[in-house]
Amino acid sequence: MTTHIDAPKTLAPRLSPNPCARVAFVGAGPGDPGLLTVRGRDYLARADIIVLDSLDLAERVRAYASPDVEFVDGSRRPCGRELSANSQANLVVSTATEVADPSVLVVRLMDGDPSAFNGLTLEASACHRAGVPFEIVPGVSTAWSVPMYAGVPLTGSNTGQELHMIDGSDAQIDYSLSVSDVVTVVVLGCAGDLRRTLAGLVDAGRDPATPVALTEHGTTVTQHTEVTTLALALEALADDRAPEATVAVVGAQVDLRDELSWYETKPLFGWKVIIPRTKEQSGGMVDRVASYGASASVVPTISVEPPRTPQQMDKAIKGLVTGRYEWVGFTSVNAVRAVREKFTAVGLDARAFSGLKIAAVGGATADALMDWGLVPDLMPTSEHSARGLLEVWPPYDEVLDPINRVLLPRADIATDTLIAGLQDMGWEVDDVTAYRTVRASPPPAEVREAIKGGAFDAVCFTSSSTVRNLIGIAGKPHPRTVVACIGPATAKTAEEHGLSVDVVAPTASAESLVDALAAHATDLADGYAAQGLPVQRPSERRNGVSRGRSEARA
Repeated sequence: MTTHIDAPKTLAPRLSPNPCARVAFVGAGPGDPGLLTVRGRDYLARADIIVLDSLDLAERVRAYASPDVEFVDGSRRPCGRELSANSQANLVVSTATEVADPSVLVVRLMDGDPSAFNGLTLEASACHRAGVPFEIVPGVSTAWSVPMYAGVPLTGSNTGQELHMIDGSDAQIDYSLSVSDVVTVVVLGCAGDLRRTLAGLVDAGRDPATPVALTEHGTTVTQHTEVTTLALALEALADDRAPEATVAVVGAQVDLRDELSWYETKPLFGWKVIIPRTKEQSGGMVDRVASYGASASVVPTISVEPPRTPQQMDKAIKGLVTGRYEWVGFTSVNAVRAVREKFTAVGLDARAFSGLKIAAVGGATADALMDWGLVPDLMPTSEHSARGLLEVWPPYDEVLDPINRVLLPRADIATDTLIAGLQDMGWEVDDVTAYRTVRASPPPAEVREAIKGGAFDAVCFTSSSTVRNLIGIAGKPHPRTVVACIGPATAKTAEEHGLSVDVVAPTASAESLVDALAAHATDLADGYAAQGLPVQRPSERRNGVSRGRSEARA
């Protein structure tokens, strides 16, 4: 049994002389949203106000916060000037004390772990002096997680027996304590901080040939790690060749990266993938693309709207309740959503399906039904399509089936394959327009140019309509862009529109499509390796760039 503990709504600590909001210091982790703790997500969901180190962090956590939460930029004044550490502490206190309601929760969100290398002590002490109740939710530390994402463990049985963490902005470090070969040093800071610290290690006597790993954008899909030496790292930082490096690891443990690099060697690491779907439908694909190390850009190609006249749906819902149908067949997530919204509008719920048999065209549609509390009685065993559903649909039997009618709530542009097949098996079919699909508005000009110019590495088409509509609103993807299609019909449409199809999913599901794209990327990487060439993403081949995965794979 799993027990879920919500963030407490009231706190026992000392109360302010005047009622005020309460503060929770929450660690946001190093960058990967998956490294935000469960406790941290609980607090974000409850937050009324979130104070951030910068508004850039808002997009990282927006999905976990309330839609009406207020974000406060804790790094700058309204005039644009940067806030000092003391001013940030005062901002947290004033934000809490200006609200005379102890039930209001102010979350002070900090990168990494609040207890390491940031202003937690200063800000919490300010809350203490002001009588503002607070608590602390630790986060995943940047100092530990980024090196591990880079494939560099910080300690080992034979090397790295001692570990030193250094805040690169601290000018009072005694570097002589960190010159021994058995010490692994982790430095956090901007590129200038890293250079000053590494220079301090060399000046104190650390061997300039000591291995160093410099990492930019740690734990994100744009992470890049360069393995070099202490002397060469100083040159790279001085020449601005690693301008966005924020973590440096110094020591023999860096040599283990050749064996333990796991993140930057993912099949799609660094790839930019277009998903031409609505945001509501794309969540699972976005997550699966990210699991292979890629970033996904959702480009909606259709807009789902209600039918122009509701009478047909009204009649169908009435027939469903009064026993007109033996089966209801759902051929898309949008169909499930449309019927569910209609049920809610007329005051019905899933109990109205009692006694009915339900068919679902595939896994995503089945998931949408189960979210509603309905378990499909029938699903394709092979191809997740109308043809696959027909293969398993039983013919009408006068003895076994008391009613010979099927309800199909579908899109206005749905094909007749399923209707014709069911009629051939003796069923009467009510084909009802549950929703309309219209072409979405074109994406911004910079997105259109990126699609046509080859800035994206791959595009995943999940239907023929996504092919037609993406080309219609944004133009054809660049010839270098890998084209992946969910099935043969979609691939045929892509080819008819002049695209060269590289990947066809073995089964018609979004998960299978992304898996097939990852397998294709692995084949490409293996081909480069066999020729002794550095691995390049499709967009890099266009630009003549070789970086990131090339070094990890080569």
